[in-house]
Amino acid sequence: MREVNPMETARAQSWKLYIDAPMPMVTIFKTLDISSLMKWKEKGYKLNMLLCYCIARAADALPQFRLLPIGHKMMEYDRTGVNVIVANREGGINSCDIPFLENLDEFNRAYLELTGKVRETCQDYIMEDQMSTGTSSLVKYDIDGAVNMYSGIFNNPFCIWGRFRKENGKMLLRISFQFHHVQMDGMEACKFLEKVQEYIDLMEE
Repeated sequence: MREVNPMETARAQSWKLYIDAPMPMVTIFKTLDISSLMKWKEKGYKLNMLLCYCIARAADALPQFRLLPIGHKMMEYDRTGVNVIVANREGGINSCDIPFLENLDEFNRAYLELTGKVRETCQDYIMEDQMSTGTSSLVKYDIDGAVNMYSGIFNNPFCIWGRFRKENGKMLLRISFQFHHVQMDGMEACKFLEKVQEYIDLMEE
């Protein structure tokens, strides 16, 4: 992670427009077809892990996910990953960063090891040297989407989803994607969501 001059990046114009905006976050909703993940779920893989893997893979493929405004600084990252909200053993929640690993089984091992550690210790696990895309799953509930709060501190992109549903023989999942407008525009955000679907579909091969 290193600080870069925002005016020397591809996000220079957006920096000028949105860095001082009182609410610079944008949320886009998309319905994903997650049917191809079900066979992996039947093999014992956690559906949440599979979704995080596809999200992390899509983020790692796009240059916008290597830049992030933090305060009035633009930071550039060499590494990407995802953040998972973990229900801990005391009934609370903690935050857990997981690095992106292209090999599914390696990512799965990291996911299980790190979330298990956070669950037992009740302590956050944060990787400061990676740009993490946040995730939060509300799988017990039927929701159409969520608009996250903006604290002015946490600017990372964030995905939220609830319970999947079966419709016309497909397994569908509505996902909300929130992002900082300095980091990307709507077109790049839509491209990211299309990438997530693309990598979900590739899981069928």
